[in-house]
Formats: sequence, C-alpha cells, structure tokens
Amino acid sequence: MSSILEGRPALKKEVEKIAEVAGYLWQNGWAERNGGNITVNITDLVDDEIKALPAISEVKQIGTALPALKGCYFFCKGTGKRMRDLARWPMDNGSIIRILDDCASYVIIADNPVMPTSELPSHLSVHARLIEKGSNYKATVHTHPIELIAMSHNKAFMGKDVLSNLLWSMIPETKAFCPLGLGIVPYQLPGSLKLAEETLKELEEYDVVMWEKHGVFAKGLDVMDAFDQIDVLSKSAKIYIDSKCMGFEPDGMSQEEMAEMTKAFNLPR
Repeated sequence: MSSILEGRPALKKEVEKIAEVAGYLWQNGWAERNGGNITVNITDLVDDEIKALPAISEVKQIGTALPALKGCYFFCKGTGKRMRDLARWPMDNGSIIRILDDCASYVIIADNPVMPTSELPSHLSVHARLIEKGSNYKATVHTHPIELIAMSHNKAFMGKDVLSNLLWSMIPETKAFCPLGLGIVPYQLPGSLKLAEETLKELEEYDVVMWEKHGVFAKGLDVMDAFDQIDVLSKSAKIYIDSKCMGFEPDGMSQEEMAEMTKAFNLPR
C-alpha cells in the first residue's frame, strides 16, 4: 500500500520535519519510553484527493466540541509510540486524522490506524484556540526537558515570571529567541481537563508553558519553531545548574542589560 506522502513533496517535507524533531527530543533525553507528544495542523497541505480518502478507523470522540476545527487535518504522534521510532518511521508511529463536521469527533485517514496521543483533546483545544485568534501557529509539542523539570521542583522558581527572568539572564539568546518567557502551570494530573484548561490560559500570554514536575508544552509556527524555544530555555537551565554544581550562584544579566536587549532587538517583553 502506498503512503499518503507519495507525490506530495510539501506534506512529505512537513512530516520529515516532525520526524527530525522527534529525533532531537530522543537524543536530548527528553522523550523516555513513549513520553512526549507532537501534533501539527496540516490542513493547508491537504488536496482534494486527500479530502476524498475514506476513513481507516472507526469514528473516535475528541471528548469536547471544537467548532474552529471543522474540516481540519492533523498529523499526530501515536499513543504508546516512542519518539525514537517516530523519528525513523513517522507514518508507522503517527497518523493523519480528519476532524468531522460535528467538530467533536475524528477519523484516521492515513497511513495506518495508529491511535493518536491520549493527550489529543489538550492539543486540539490549543489548535482550536490558535485558529480562533487568527494565529499562524501550526504545531504543538510536549516533552520532558531534564533541567527545566528539575528547576520546577523548587517552589521558589514557580512564581509568575521568576523562572522566565532567571533563564533570560543566563544567556542573551534565550531572551532573543524565547521573548515571551515561560508560563507556569502548577502540578495537575497528566492528561486531565484541569491541566488542559490551565495550559490554554497560560498560552494566551506565553509560547512555552512549564507543567510543574512534568514537562513543557510549546506552540510554534511549525514543529521546529516550537522545539527551538524549548531548546533555548533548556540551555539556560543547564547553564544555571552547571554554575550551581561548580559551587557558585551565577550572576546573570542585570535587569538593565535585559531591558537594553528588549529595546535593541524590539522584543515584546
């Protein structure tokens, strides 16, 4: 059986980008076993032939109605699938889904009936909100960056923008490439509606959100953009922790120096 990617270079390139990022998540140690999720809105890459494809799964319920997603298509990492396998065989460890007209259910259309991530309702809720806002963001990534999670175990860092300012101060590139900083969601049961609600709230102000003692959730223009923001934040966390391991508190950039950067590079914050 041929793949949906055959003869569709733009869609193939997008899926290859997802596979590339999945590999980076694994190589960084951020995606143990089946940890982490990726969901990408590929609607703009869907042609009439794809729209006519029959379902290869039963109708599945999202668990909530999301009117903004009517007629949308998504690539989703499969539930129970490993990022290291998604990196090598993306169409065997993920699938493409079609949101049905009731906006509360979906079907899988390609390549195999791989059930999407169990956190699909959370991811789709974010995508729906992005569409409602007229955002160009197409990708959501959830992963488990070691140093960032370690820092979330310290309550002193969990106040609003405390961690953002600390991480920005470690290296100028972090403020430049993640200028909105890091939102904070206090610990919630993984996969819970409460976690999804709190994440949506934080994503109104931030592109990357820390789930206390769990991981991060990021949105981006594409999957690489979402990854890059997590990557620069993680680098700053590592600089901070390495400094502490060497026995000193890092000075960090001053508030004046960071304000100078904000002005010089026309950053939003």
